[in-house]
Amino acid sequence: MLDLLAPLNGEPQILPARKFTGRVAGLYVAPADHFETVAAETLRLGFEGIEGDIHAGYTRRSGGREPWYQRGTEMCNERQLSIVSPDELATVAQRMGLAEIKPEWIGANLLLAGVPHLSMLPSGTMLFFKGGVTLKVDAQNGPCRIAGRQIAERANMPDIEAGSLLFPKAAKRLRGLVAWVEKPGTIVAGEEVSVRVPEQWIYGA
Repeated sequence: MLDLLAPLNGEPQILPARKFTGRVAGLYVAPADHFETVAAETLRLGFEGIEGDIHAGYTRRSGGREPWYQRGTEMCNERQLSIVSPDELATVAQRMGLAEIKPEWIGANLLLAGVPHLSMLPSGTMLFFKGGVTLKVDAQNGPCRIAGRQIAERANMPDIEAGSLLFPKAAKRLRGLVAWVEKPGTIVAGEEVSVRVPEQWIYGA
C-alpha cells in the first residue's frame, strides 16, 4: 500500500499529528517591573495574556530576537507566556553545576510536567487545559545572558559573569517555549493539559 506520509522525490517530509497529556506542576506571575516571577495558585488569562504580568499585552516592542525590525518596533505579542519543563530545568542545572534552577529565576509562567522534550514542541502546538483555557505555542524561548545572570545571582555562583555566559550554552534548546492565549480563562495548579502536536511539514528544499 502506498505510504501517503512518505516523502517523494525529495519533497518535504510530513510527520503525523500527535496527542498526549501533561500536568500543571507550577504557576507563576511576574510583577510589572521585573521579569522574575513569583508562585501563584491560579493564573487568570485574557486575550492579552496574564493579568498584571510584565509580558501581558496585545502587542510588544521588538528586541534582539527580531533583527529584521528596528529595535522598539511595535508588533504582535506572541510571547505572552513562558513555559518550562522540570526535567529540562534539571538538565540545565546539572550542566551548570547547580543543585537546581527554579522556574521563577528565569521568568517562567507555567511549569508543565509529563511532556517529553517540551522545548522541541513545534510552533502551532495547542495546549488545552481541562478548565477551558487554550494556549498556542509560538516558538522555542532562546536562552539569554539576562536570564543567566539572574540564575547566577540567585544560585550564588562565585563568578556571576561566567554564570551568565554559561546559561545560553547549557540551556540551548532546553529553555522552554513561548505561547499566546487563544482561549482565555483560569489555569489552576495540578490541572491536566491535553497537548496536541499538529501535522509537521519538514521543509528541506
